[in-house]
Amino acid sequence: MAFADLLDVVGGMGRFQFIQVSLLAVPILMMASHNLLQNFSAGIPTHHCRVAIARNGSHDTNTSLAHEDFVRATIPMDRNQRPEKCLQFTEPQWWLLIQNATADNVTAIAKQPCADGWDYDRSVFVSTIITEWDLVCDQRTMRQLAQSIFMAGVLAGAIVFGGLSDKFGRRPILIWSYFQMAASGTCAAYSPNFIAYCVFRFLTGMALSGIGLDTVSLIVEWIPTRVRTITGTLTGYFYTFGQIVLAGLAYGLPNWRHLQLTISVPFFFFFLYSWWIPESARWLVLAGKPEKAVKVLKRVATLNGKKEEGDKISVESLKIDLLKETAASTSSYSVIDLVRTRNIRRITICISFVWFSTSFAYYGLAMDLQNFGVSVYLIQVIFGAVDIPAKLMSTIAMSYIGRRITQAASLTLAGTAIIANIFIPYEFQTLRTSMAVMGKGCLASSFSCAFLFTSELYPTVIRQSGLGYASTMARVGGIVAPMVKITSEYVPFLPLVIYGGAALISGFAACFLPETLNEGLPDTIEEVENRRKKVKPETKDKAATTKEKALLQSPVSTTC
Repeated sequence: MAFADLLDVVGGMGRFQFIQVSLLAVPILMMASHNLLQNFSAGIPTHHCRVAIARNGSHDTNTSLAHEDFVRATIPMDRNQRPEKCLQFTEPQWWLLIQNATADNVTAIAKQPCADGWDYDRSVFVSTIITEWDLVCDQRTMRQLAQSIFMAGVLAGAIVFGGLSDKFGRRPILIWSYFQMAASGTCAAYSPNFIAYCVFRFLTGMALSGIGLDTVSLIVEWIPTRVRTITGTLTGYFYTFGQIVLAGLAYGLPNWRHLQLTISVPFFFFFLYSWWIPESARWLVLAGKPEKAVKVLKRVATLNGKKEEGDKISVESLKIDLLKETAASTSSYSVIDLVRTRNIRRITICISFVWFSTSFAYYGLAMDLQNFGVSVYLIQVIFGAVDIPAKLMSTIAMSYIGRRITQAASLTLAGTAIIANIFIPYEFQTLRTSMAVMGKGCLASSFSCAFLFTSELYPTVIRQSGLGYASTMARVGGIVAPMVKITSEYVPFLPLVIYGGAALISGFAACFLPETLNEGLPDTIEEVENRRKKVKPETKDKAATTKEKALLQSPVSTTC
């Protein structure tokens, strides 16, 4: 008997699974808000140098002039006839206010950086970290730095929490991650300065990884194979709706501190109820803790109305039924096992391309909403809503066509849509936005497939390490993505070439991954290595002579 059989014995997809998936899925709504928060908390409003004529005593008699006149006399105009964002005249040019005066010689007038701060248009963004700490002009790179620090935290969390989850279990790391998210997110809302804000955002990013990795593992390891795809996709929809919820919260809470606090406090509630969520019985078996595994399985059986079947499970029967799994518990594993054997190494290399490029292109699009020429709130809703049909089609494709083709097709279509924008004139803004939305939808489909696909590719003994490594590659992509935009200063379309090209290359790499459709979860590295091996008829006859070999030929075994 394999673990999949035990799940059927204790109820399959029963009441416990529905409650557990629901409790794990709700926090994902707020995870989306934290992940894309800086589209709003670090929104850049229109701004120009602050007009401070009163500091120049010789012009006190002119204080009756309108504010627009002061701006015209003290701030040069850019090529679009709007006030320069970072420059002002060294002395007011009152002659510019004279009717019919021309500004032909303005370029020769002495200018200087803003001396008295900046005035911000607060019609869209009332309060952001940009307006509070004046992160504009010479300090404008601080905005990207804050986002990169957050993504670095997500990267650190993937490395740290991925390994810890395989060593200490999914449940304790998940509980801690909820608490860390609540505490660091709340502290970020009360940050006294930019440095403190970055520190707390780094810790928030770490917690985000811990929650994401352990949520996926706890769902996958408790869900029967036949409903794993639909369950994973429905859970992913919580992230989709979370993007739409973020737009509504940001619109209703234009002060960044209030927004930050609102999306952080709910994690205290998630932390409290997470103590009810049981540990993965599959992990407990492989960690050499069969007594705890039996206790958890009996609890699940009771919740699913299968108490009698649960009472029949004992430590002795569990060891006999899960002979391969308990044997695997005597071995120790590390991240080295991700590249030690041939098939696992191929999976790791291909998964690296998939996760890096998906995240790289995704954040290249999703964190640049202000450049689409429409309301940032509207484009956030559109970018969130496109995930609904994208993930639906991804689910159908994963269920009937397979994971590998779905993964490769999603990345290839995303890369094609992004590169297509190179050939669309800038004036066709609606068409350009539509192609970007299509590309983002395909990348969302790729993410949805990658989470499930990666969980199925790696065996239980190193599943968290594999997910942690994959998440690490994704975060590297998220960190690098903002830097690529700098290349547009040299070649305007170069970022699109890089984003789209990376997606196309990864689509090709995904073709080399093994298919996992309708396969049970592998528990050991040996099962993955033997996944494609053909068993000869005489070998089958021999295999029937012992209990262990018979397990390898079981119809529900995770071996192909």
